[in-house]
Amino acid sequence: MAGIERMNISEKARTIAAVQVIGRTSLRLSWSDETQVDLDLAAMLDDPALAGLRDEAEFASVAVGDWGHSLVWPSGIELGADTLWLETLSAKGTQDVRLFLEWRLRHGLSLTKAAEALGISRRMVAYYSNGEKQVPKAILLACRGWEVSQGTYQAA
Repeated sequence: MAGIERMNISEKARTIAAVQVIGRTSLRLSWSDETQVDLDLAAMLDDPALAGLRDEAEFASVAVGDWGHSLVWPSGIELGADTLWLETLSAKGTQDVRLFLEWRLRHGLSLTKAAEALGISRRMVAYYSNGEKQVPKAILLACRGWEVSQGTYQAA
C-alpha cells in the first residue's frame, strides 16, 4: 500500500519479559530480546508523579503490565517500556544509541523517514536504533542539524 511503511521483526518494540526487585529503588529487568539489566530508579523517584514509589512496600509490589509494555504498581503508577528501554541503554553504556532513539521518538520518525532526514540508508538507521552499531558523533550532530533546519531544536 502506498504511504504505508511495513515493520520487520527487528523493528518491533521490545517488551518487558520479567521484573525483580533487587533493592530499595532498584529493579532487574529482563527484556524480550534477552537483554537483562539492573536499573536504579532513585533519580526517577524525585519526580512528583512517582512519589508513591518512595514507599518501600509500594515499590516492592511492581509487576509487568499487559503485554510487557510497562511496569505497574497497585497505586496506579505506571512506567512505560520505552522510558525503561532508554534507561536500559544508559545503564549499559550505550548513550549514543539512547540519544539517537530519543531524536527519532521526539520527531516520530520511522526508519525510512530518519534515513531520508540524515541521508543514510534505512539499514544503518536500524543498526543504530537497535544498538548493533555505534552511532557516530557525525550522525548525532546531523540529528541536531536536522532539528535546527526543521525549527525544532531546543538547547538542553
